[in-house]
Amino acid sequence: MTRTYKDSEAVDFLIVGSGAAGGVMARELSRAGFAVVVMEQGPRLRSQDFEHDELKYWLANGITNDPAVSPQTYRKTPADVAQKTAPGRPNALWYARTVGGSSVHFTANFWRFHPVDFKERSLLGGIAGSAFEDWPITYEELEPYYTKVDWEIGVSGLAGAHPNEPLRSKPYPMPPMPVKSSGVLLERGARKLGLHPFPAPLAIASVPYRGRAACIHCGFCMGFGCEVGAKSSTLFTMIPEAEASGRCEVRTGCYVFRVATNTRARVSGVHYFDPDKRERFQAAKAVVLCANGAETPRLLLMSETSQFPQGLANSSGLVGKHLMFNQGAGTFGVFEHELNEFKSVQATRLVHDFYDADPKRGFYGGGGIDARIGPNPILWSLAGPEGMGWGKSYKDHLRSFPRTMLAAGHTTSLPIETNSVTLDPDVKDAWGMPAIRCTHKEHPDDLKFAAWLQERAVEILDAAGAQKIWREPVAEFDVSVHLLGTCRMGNDPKRSIVDRFHRTHDVPNLFICDGSSFVTSGRGQPTMTIQALAFRAAKHIARSARQGEV
Repeated sequence: MTRTYKDSEAVDFLIVGSGAAGGVMARELSRAGFAVVVMEQGPRLRSQDFEHDELKYWLANGITNDPAVSPQTYRKTPADVAQKTAPGRPNALWYARTVGGSSVHFTANFWRFHPVDFKERSLLGGIAGSAFEDWPITYEELEPYYTKVDWEIGVSGLAGAHPNEPLRSKPYPMPPMPVKSSGVLLERGARKLGLHPFPAPLAIASVPYRGRAACIHCGFCMGFGCEVGAKSSTLFTMIPEAEASGRCEVRTGCYVFRVATNTRARVSGVHYFDPDKRERFQAAKAVVLCANGAETPRLLLMSETSQFPQGLANSSGLVGKHLMFNQGAGTFGVFEHELNEFKSVQATRLVHDFYDADPKRGFYGGGGIDARIGPNPILWSLAGPEGMGWGKSYKDHLRSFPRTMLAAGHTTSLPIETNSVTLDPDVKDAWGMPAIRCTHKEHPDDLKFAAWLQERAVEILDAAGAQKIWREPVAEFDVSVHLLGTCRMGNDPKRSIVDRFHRTHDVPNLFICDGSSFVTSGRGQPTMTIQALAFRAAKHIARSARQGEV
């Protein structure tokens, strides 16, 4: 039974955002016996509401932040003039705005971080031009919560399939998805080169699981909601279970624009716009921000007061800084026979032989390569090899779609203090609030490693028998869905925003848990780690609350 609360009723926890972390927080805290309200700016959609409409979801902001309503500005460096998003383009920081957040439209690649991800600064030393740090936690501390994600969220895969797989305490709950043509070819080429391809772990049900249907292989995962609930979004997993506790209310169409504090410098609730754009206030004993790596720092900066003149929880001055995207590179191979990659999930095979950084390369970086369709047909028709042109070359490009696969590289992104989310001084959104200003320029090592990994993808496709290979240019990203590092975790309040349990250093009853708390970027697939951190944080937050420490 769904519970509803009055604005004047001080709930135990107010959670901002219902995505990968917010959904986990809602379930764990409500099941622990606490009164919970989740504020979600977007609508609540059902499985039958999702469509196979490429124009709507990729080009018309079907479930994502719409630049016409929620504009952003973008610049490469603080010395540049930030420009508004061009008509017909997505915002630089791109995310779903709906119950379930970006877990609704994600590709569902669920890689764990490796132990090295948490301690690279100690292993490699500093990197010039970056704010490279170790995490204040280890892989071993997080491993039980990775396993909890596997089983509670629902991940399909094959344990022990890669020789460098990190320690795991339990196998996957579901077998891997059936291999696609691209997976067969990636495996063929990789093995010829002495590499170790393995089944891609996915947050998609390969068999019926916990009351949800198995994947129907419709081919519309990346960028789309799942019409049968097989994708393990919090929309279908955590949120219904939170509501079933009888202590959780999910309030849709509600836009939190300020976190309120009292004279004791503690959080007292949130100011928000309801679906009719009326200003309201929800009282709360504690607030957990899970709005993503863009909206969470924006909200903190909009919550400045005389007590917090730089923004809430920002005594360090680092809120919004160290924005990381994850770099990458795409390499396409055209084969003799039809592959029909438009069917089923995106990726079924993966290569992690290049996961670790290697100083012998002369630059920092690590990552993985998976095999997939890449774009859906409409996007395929809008882009192609450099110099493709029109006429016969364009028709040949269209005809090659069924015979083509993408070897996608997913790589690290170094934290740089000037890469940031700030408030634009001039541009406002449809509610009259300051728009996000994104500043982002890749570290040279990010681009060097992405190009290096792309060459490895070329070698794999060539070994697999591709008749033609073409590369997407390795370049600065001006749009990203991985929004990391803007409220980083650490032990030192002067160099971080939250402690190792996601409590803000400055405000004892304010917590932050989403991609913003990342210290390093990982190798391109952050959602599983976001959810493992959320399970871990929720356990400690609940314990602290019971002990009267919140």
